[in-house]
Amino acid sequence: MFKKKPNFKTLAPLRSSDRRKIIDQIIAEYHLQIVQEDDNSANSDEQAKALAGINALRSSLLPDGSLSAKFSTTTGPDLKILNGIVYIGARPGEDQRILWFKVNETIYPTGQVYTLWRNPKIIPLLHTPDVVLRKMRGGADLMIPGLTNGPPFPSQARKGSIIAVASLESPTVPMVVGICEIDVCALSDVQGAKGHAIRSLHWGGDEIWGWSNGGTPGRLTPRSIDGWNMEDNSSNHALDKTAAGLKASQKDAKSLEQDFHTEPGKSESRADQDNHSNVEDGTLWETVSVQRKELTLKEVDDIFRNAFLFAMYQHRESHPNDVRHGLDFPIPQSLFVSNLILPFLPIFTDEDTNAMQIKKTSWKSAKKFIKALEKEKLLKSKERNGGETVIQDIDFGDPAISSFKPYELPRKDATLQDSGDGGGGGDGSGDRAATSATLIKDESVGQQLNKLSLLKPKEKLAPIFNSAGSNLHSYYLFAELRTIISAYIESENLVSATNKRMVNLNPILANAVFDGQSSMDREVLVKGAVPRDALVDRIILGCAHYWAILRNDETRDQVKPRAGPGPTIKIILEARSGNKTVSKVSGMEAFHISTQPLAEELQKACASSTSISQLAGGKVGAMEIMVQGPQKDIVTKALEKRGVSRSWIEVMDKTKAKKR
Repeated sequence: MFKKKPNFKTLAPLRSSDRRKIIDQIIAEYHLQIVQEDDNSANSDEQAKALAGINALRSSLLPDGSLSAKFSTTTGPDLKILNGIVYIGARPGEDQRILWFKVNETIYPTGQVYTLWRNPKIIPLLHTPDVVLRKMRGGADLMIPGLTNGPPFPSQARKGSIIAVASLESPTVPMVVGICEIDVCALSDVQGAKGHAIRSLHWGGDEIWGWSNGGTPGRLTPRSIDGWNMEDNSSNHALDKTAAGLKASQKDAKSLEQDFHTEPGKSESRADQDNHSNVEDGTLWETVSVQRKELTLKEVDDIFRNAFLFAMYQHRESHPNDVRHGLDFPIPQSLFVSNLILPFLPIFTDEDTNAMQIKKTSWKSAKKFIKALEKEKLLKSKERNGGETVIQDIDFGDPAISSFKPYELPRKDATLQDSGDGGGGGDGSGDRAATSATLIKDESVGQQLNKLSLLKPKEKLAPIFNSAGSNLHSYYLFAELRTIISAYIESENLVSATNKRMVNLNPILANAVFDGQSSMDREVLVKGAVPRDALVDRIILGCAHYWAILRNDETRDQVKPRAGPGPTIKIILEARSGNKTVSKVSGMEAFHISTQPLAEELQKACASSTSISQLAGGKVGAMEIMVQGPQKDIVTKALEKRGVSRSWIEVMDKTKAKKR
């Protein structure tokens, strides 16, 4: 449901009365048990404990100060419009997150840390192998043969009930919220059965999972969650046995490919097909390790060093005839890390993401990491003014690079955009196909834009344009309008004989241009003459303003002008959480720029997180990109690559203190 980002309306505070009604609805729909106060009880301590328990439950479900917002999205093969409401809240010291979403009067919990992760067992929990759960986290439905750890299944798992799904690898961590399509609890056998079991609504990694008011990404998945532990020892034994090492025959693997079903009308991507056929032992199952030892400092150092060697080996093999092997020097430090290190880290799980960070190496920073590589004579670097480190050259002939043996990298479900910028050079970044499923070119990169300011005459100027033989209902550039006015003046012999810069008024000009309401109009009418430039300016004031943006080879006849002043792209620098700064970019749509590819490029170029959200106060479909840090220059450079002139960019720095 939320594979694509929904359109959110403006956030609004939730009234206390509405909050109580929503919590009461949640408690009723999910049959949550609360301790009732006993008015006849003489023990005030027991009454206080009961009241505290009720308040704690209410705050856990929907904290004080929660917000709500309407949203709209599309679903199904016919892209049916779906409207609903999201409820947003936060615990002290944490970012606001979407806790619940309401569709067709039913309230659904999110698999986020605030709802299912903090309120165990409010809905039944089913299990499926990790390989199937990964498909469900891409929008797939769960088929009956994909169910594990049963029968028997939870008695509450009936048709139409809301259900959570976890993997066998992390059986106590719900990652998908869905609806039962059948009475799962009534199943006596799942092997060989056909049909849908669970329809996926929300999953860890979708758009509402990653939403936050601070622009931070979704929370990392924990290894386990207390409260979701299974009480049946035999079930635990089955889970441990499965998680210790699941292997399937080739026949079972082919059968499992039917255990999930992509959204109706959508076929599997090429990347997903590759995932089926790229397992070494020829099966779809993977061996899963229950416990993983923590990486040592040296192991993390080796991982980052090998990532650099892998990237250089990849470029060396992909561009054997290029002296620079597809790289453009100098390479800024941020691009070096984002384009040549991070994509080559063997990150397969959230635990890997948490462990493989530059701050957990012995160098602690990218700058010292680069210096360490330079000490090995693998590259040459230099510090620019301001302390920025850039890569000047790389020794591709070093044995560590030429004899490097590549290792397996995760295949990303999301498509990446070829930014074509410094770290990639030419088509170099596109050659990193080993780290991604497919690369989609951003069509806005390299486009040529021409922003036109147009004028449309109003009806009162009809005599002038009719006399000049021009169409009153056409759109004109300033220069074209001046030419028409000059032609009219010449055709009517209105140029003053004594001063060529003065124009004598005739009845048409006097009535159509000067209404006599201002002192200047009365003075002009009395004199019977007006400067040519003043006449042109006055006629322009009598025209409506329009704008149009021509892309590449488009002509004015192919683009319909829009009323109002020409659009601009706004870059706003704001302070967040004290001395932290974020950069907000909006207004890209009018310039034929897609927000998602631009956000991905900025994430790499700035080496920081980015987020896309509905522009506050903007019309539906107007989006805003938020980048961590003061990134005005990098954003401007990315926009210029997309044909945007600096004069069309409006920068507003709200971090500077106002002068008193």
